[in-house]
Amino acid sequence: MTHSRYVVGIDLGTTNCAVSYIDTGAGDRPAIQTMPIPQVVQPGIVESRPLLPSFLYLPGPNEQPAGALDLPWAGKRDFCVGEFARSFGSQVPTRLVASAKSWLSHTGVDRKQPILPWKAPDDARRLSPVEASTYYLKHLVDAWNHLVAKDVVEHRLESQDIILTVPASFDAVARELTVEAARAAGLEKITLLEEPQAAFYAWIDASHDAWREQVEVGDVVLVCDLGGGTTDLSLIAVSEEAGQLVLTRVAVGDHILLGGDNMDLALAHHAAAGLAAKGTKLDQGQMHMLWHSCRLAKETLFAQPELKAAPVTVLGRGSRVIGGTIKGELSRAEVEKALVDGFFPSTPRDAVPQRQRTVGLQEIGLPYAADPAVTKHLAHFLTRHEEVLAQKSSKRKKKATQPAAVLYNGGVFKAAPLRQRLTEVLGEWIHVKSGMRELSGTDLDRAVASGAAYYGLVRRGQGIRIRGGAARSYYVGIETALPAVPGAAPPLKALCVVPFGMEEGTEADVPGQEFGLIVGEPAEFRFLGSSQRRNDTVGLLVDEWHGDIEELAPMATTLEAPGKEGRTVPVRLHSKVTEVGTLELWCYSRDGKDKWKLEFNVRERREEE
Repeated sequence: MTHSRYVVGIDLGTTNCAVSYIDTGAGDRPAIQTMPIPQVVQPGIVESRPLLPSFLYLPGPNEQPAGALDLPWAGKRDFCVGEFARSFGSQVPTRLVASAKSWLSHTGVDRKQPILPWKAPDDARRLSPVEASTYYLKHLVDAWNHLVAKDVVEHRLESQDIILTVPASFDAVARELTVEAARAAGLEKITLLEEPQAAFYAWIDASHDAWREQVEVGDVVLVCDLGGGTTDLSLIAVSEEAGQLVLTRVAVGDHILLGGDNMDLALAHHAAAGLAAKGTKLDQGQMHMLWHSCRLAKETLFAQPELKAAPVTVLGRGSRVIGGTIKGELSRAEVEKALVDGFFPSTPRDAVPQRQRTVGLQEIGLPYAADPAVTKHLAHFLTRHEEVLAQKSSKRKKKATQPAAVLYNGGVFKAAPLRQRLTEVLGEWIHVKSGMRELSGTDLDRAVASGAAYYGLVRRGQGIRIRGGAARSYYVGIETALPAVPGAAPPLKALCVVPFGMEEGTEADVPGQEFGLIVGEPAEFRFLGSSQRRNDTVGLLVDEWHGDIEELAPMATTLEAPGKEGRTVPVRLHSKVTEVGTLELWCYSRDGKDKWKLEFNVRERREEE
């Protein structure tokens, strides 16, 4: 196999994107490098930054001067990605696309339809979550080709081996849509990697060989990844084979929309209450600006421990506002109290997060977590996976059903008080006397991209591999053959087609009976998944699956079969986890003359030899 010159890790984040790479032609042990990303930071001003904010600004007519959004590789642009999009877009929220990654995983909307910005007027420009993700990736492609590849065709990003990260909690559909966005940006040689695993790879690289001295056989490491939009949890077990330490990802959490965005909004509400007490009430647009300003204030305070307070500002409305600006401030004490106590309260080890909101009618939008307490979500995650913890820690002397260490990742944990509080809570649960052991040494903003680049070398036989495979078990819904009953749909059984941990690049026949496949007319296929049922095998048919198996987005399609329209064809099933990390389910006719592919997506048709 011919390898590309570079292996490139891309962190397509909810709040920020980053690119790291390894030049394999630069010696025996080349270092991981971070690509500075050129972007518009002010009208007509382009600067390189280590991160690309995941914001897309769609200006209205004549809103920006001619050439204000141009980049060195593209002129006459009618959109902007990055720093200026985030800062100016906060003033015009109906023209700002944000949290596209969260929308990409939202099963309650059509993620290929132009729905963003979510609350934009009917006549406004809109993009789909897939298109917005493509815009971010295309910006990274163009930046790479401008800075790194330059005029060398074989060095263009489209020709490199790309490791693209996704949350461990992304289901099969969200993963496939991520791949679709990457391909639309021109990237074909891609492999998906879970973000907590990428963070762990970055820790291994930063620790060099010393990582073996920080963990031991029987340890289970909790990876707690708290970014701008999501809380992503994983467990990685340390075992031994032939005298060598072996790492295996053994559990992942649910997709929890809870992160830095929620914290910034909490600070905005606190600041707004202070302004209201002084007679200044903000409208919805000003609240959005205050949200952005509070984020800057929070980052300033946590980056500069000597400061006691940081300013927040909002553009005024009307002539009574002096200078057109409303000014306030957030003190360090206010920020720490609101975030530490509000999002990381001390809770018992058996705590359960609130699952439902209390108001009967709710605004349609992203399915944010109902409970802001990260500690409760973490406690619930550990409780759900106690069996895994007990099994993997059986070789430890204390045989505790708890993690042995924690690795933090994500921009939220740049704030030392938040790390300290969560470490304290974990210590109370796990090791009351000795506390919780923290693994450190990585750049919390860029660890995911760096770890992805490291994994690119692992795929070439260099470095330490984390065994993982499918992050959950997957099932296809099978309708029960029973007489029709008025007003009652036939029961649905869940047939396991991909077990937990099935490795990329492997496939399996689904044993057992044949099933009837409707061809030649519209049909709906229902898919399900579970992060809890780790021991289900391919071919297992689950009758009572409600509770620990959840439905994914259904697929509505017509499987073409000339001459067999409307018939039910006996088929056997065959599942595959691709090298990229997406899932395929093949249906083979009894006579072997026809086959159809279902990709846990809404776009595949019949494929023939």
